[in-house]
Amino acid sequence: MSLQTLPSDATEHRPNRPEDVQALEADVRLRDDIRLLGRILGDTVRDQEGAELFDLVERIRQTSIRFHRDEDRLARRELEQILDSMSTSETVRIVRAFSYFSHLANIAEDQNNIRQMRARGAASGSGVLAETLAHAKAAGIGADALRNFFKTALVSPVLTAHPTEVRRKSTMDREMEVASLLDRRERVELTADEAAASDEQLRREVLTLWQTNLLRRTKLTVLDEVANGLSFYDYTFLREVPRLVNTLEDRLEEGGEQSASELASFLRMGSWIGGDRDGNPFVTADVMRGTLRLQSSRVMQFYLNELHVLGAELSIAAHLADVSEELRTLAERSPDTSPHRSGEPYRLAVSGIYARLTATAEMLQVEITRRPVGKAAPYESVRELQADLDVLHRSLISNNARVIARGRLRLLRRAVDCFGFHLARLDIRQNSAVHERTIAELIDAANPGMSYLALGEDARISLLTNELRSTRALVSPFVKYSDETMGELNVFHAAAEAHAKFGSDAIPQCIISMCKGMSDMLEVAVLLKEVGLVHPSGRSAINVVPLFETIEDLQASSGIMDRMLSLHDYRRLVDSRGSVQEVMLGYSDSNKDGGFVTSGWELYKAEINLVDVFERHGVRLRLFHGRGGSVGRGGGPSYDAIIAQPGGAVNGQIRITEQGEIISSKYSNAEVGRNNLEILAAATLEASLLHPRQSAPRREYLTAMDELSNLAFKAYRGLVYETDGFVDYFWESTVINEIATLNIGSRPASRKKTRAIEDLRAIPWVFSWAQCRLMLPGWYGFGSAVEQWITEHPDQGMPFLKELYREWPFFRMLLSNMDMVLAKSSIAIASRYAELVPDEALREKIFGRIRREWHSCIETLLDIMGQDRLLQGNPLLERSVRHRFPYLDPLNHVQVELLKEHRAQNPDEQVLRGIQLTINGISAGLRNTG
Repeated sequence: MSLQTLPSDATEHRPNRPEDVQALEADVRLRDDIRLLGRILGDTVRDQEGAELFDLVERIRQTSIRFHRDEDRLARRELEQILDSMSTSETVRIVRAFSYFSHLANIAEDQNNIRQMRARGAASGSGVLAETLAHAKAAGIGADALRNFFKTALVSPVLTAHPTEVRRKSTMDREMEVASLLDRRERVELTADEAAASDEQLRREVLTLWQTNLLRRTKLTVLDEVANGLSFYDYTFLREVPRLVNTLEDRLEEGGEQSASELASFLRMGSWIGGDRDGNPFVTADVMRGTLRLQSSRVMQFYLNELHVLGAELSIAAHLADVSEELRTLAERSPDTSPHRSGEPYRLAVSGIYARLTATAEMLQVEITRRPVGKAAPYESVRELQADLDVLHRSLISNNARVIARGRLRLLRRAVDCFGFHLARLDIRQNSAVHERTIAELIDAANPGMSYLALGEDARISLLTNELRSTRALVSPFVKYSDETMGELNVFHAAAEAHAKFGSDAIPQCIISMCKGMSDMLEVAVLLKEVGLVHPSGRSAINVVPLFETIEDLQASSGIMDRMLSLHDYRRLVDSRGSVQEVMLGYSDSNKDGGFVTSGWELYKAEINLVDVFERHGVRLRLFHGRGGSVGRGGGPSYDAIIAQPGGAVNGQIRITEQGEIISSKYSNAEVGRNNLEILAAATLEASLLHPRQSAPRREYLTAMDELSNLAFKAYRGLVYETDGFVDYFWESTVINEIATLNIGSRPASRKKTRAIEDLRAIPWVFSWAQCRLMLPGWYGFGSAVEQWITEHPDQGMPFLKELYREWPFFRMLLSNMDMVLAKSSIAIASRYAELVPDEALREKIFGRIRREWHSCIETLLDIMGQDRLLQGNPLLERSVRHRFPYLDPLNHVQVELLKEHRAQNPDEQVLRGIQLTINGISAGLRNTG
């Protein structure tokens, strides 16, 4: 059994270029890696499980190819006979084999992406960010203007714990070791002995993988999720974030004089892990405190490790090199009394900084493994640490040692500026309904006889603005409040403690899920006032951020913000935050609510309207994009998504969620992670400075898109929310029930204990459709919308839609994402899942509609894009998707058979275990599934 060549779609790519095609044609090393890993895994399966199982795997693969290619009925019967003849134990081992083939293929193609990235960099002499700077220079934007731009710029990837990463960290670690071994073979000319040792090490890692549980045996806690998220700081962020900013600083100084001031650290990491309480009862005040301690511990340990090495490096002797007076003073304050360092002032200064930092960790109650050389006073703030590091820097610069200052010290200084004592900016988030109930209980207790919930919106606004101005506390120590209210108050108190302990950057945002009106925002402001984060004088230490999620809420968002910014008491809070207001837009729930086309369009229109409102009020808009990993949750290439934003929507500041399995695919490798961070920064710069407002789409484009959206919305809602029996069809034809048994996250799958689509979270909704290979949320409604629009507009017809695709980045991105998601779908395999629905009439009614829409969507998409087949314009991804199927499809077929067994109440626990393993393997094969 041999793996085939699979270029990746999981890492970020710029738009296709000729060199991509050349790389594809010339690429033989990828095939070598694939064959090497495939041979090793095949040998492992044969050695561990026997030749008979190995042969069975190959037979299933070949039969699956015939079925997928032609929907061959004979192949289908043969496949069913093979699967029916297998014992449950054999089935589980088959699933593990195909799953690991997918995992190892992903490793090989990721390494190929790195190889091609390096080749492009070597050919052009620069990366994506350097190219964007060159474009800016060509447009007449000088280095000083760019430095000014970055003074107020913000690019912030925000890691979330949304449960679509089904791999354990144990397996990820082994896979990273395999990747490291492949990378070393690529970079180093190995001797025969070294090559043999490398082969043996690869075999050792693959065998260890085979003998390691693919799935977790226990459910993750929130702090487990925090620890998993922090591992990506070790892999990538702690070093690559400061390195990227420093590299950009160097680029801006090329060919000109050095700037008197250093480039602002515009790249800031954010996190929801441990602060996102929306629907997760396990995120409490204590968990949030634990999260902040874990984050601080990770960054403090990093600083101490770097200082330890820096002290060893700065062995500069006082009698051989001059030092500044302030450096001498800093060295004299060091508690280090070792006679070996008496003539080495830099080492003494570093050991003094080290001692103060360990004292700071103790003061913050943060766990570290290193111990100081002596007692010292803790740093009261991160600024004091920066000041001491700056003393080292200035002394080196002033004494002709710039090249030393530009080494480890420079990266450490930049890291401290980027990460502080808090590491990542933690957002706190809760549903507006919870805030509403909390405020209602507080106000009703303070005003006997009042019913806050009975008040209309205007009355609530009046009451809440009065509370904002009031200097008295709303919470009384003499009232016994409900557990929910106390839980919410405790979280806000913990946020205030975090500000005092770690600084205001520790928790800079409070996000309101399902924000539907002004009172939702004012309720949060009042709760923040209760803990001192908002002051009656109109100052705020935290941003109040509305999250607009449903289609209706997106449509209302600009009106809500217009009224909020007109409200004097709220506007004072915004002005105290530098006249910047963040607004978060939800891609996932809007998609589940209205479908892919309408969600994308309503998000785009909301941005246009918000830009107009904020310009009118003289407030800077910062958009926070709540994108998922899959296209059905707003995913797709980040570069294209940012560039396709309407004029004025980026404006130098952007925050974007990085979710689930996308985090590991983008950031578990430092080189790939650096490239993805560069892409975010480059796209933000390009969208802000190189895409002027006059590039707004023509009126007829907007009108046509409105009409297409309305038609697609009608088709999508007609199927999902208005078809009798659709809820039953969904629960019976997908693995939604079985997904809940996986230990992949701490948050429940539904908001309420019902089967209603409205109450289901977007993540399991999209994840379930991906598992059965329909990917319905990523395309449904587009085909019928286009057909009907052409019927209604025969004078414009298809030529006009082709013009839209050619001229409008938004429309092009919309279709490009559908192109990708449809290429990963399989109507043949989806038909097998449809057979899980026992009601034949219901099955035929609903799957028949889905099949017709699927064919219609592909036909219209190809016509508009001018393609003969899906992904024709992206040969790398086309080959990747096409060659995944021989290893992916068998997992789907096995999953269907196991679902039949499980739902027939088979008591063998291996049946459910097998289903869980197929979910893992299919997720690995598709890569961006949630």
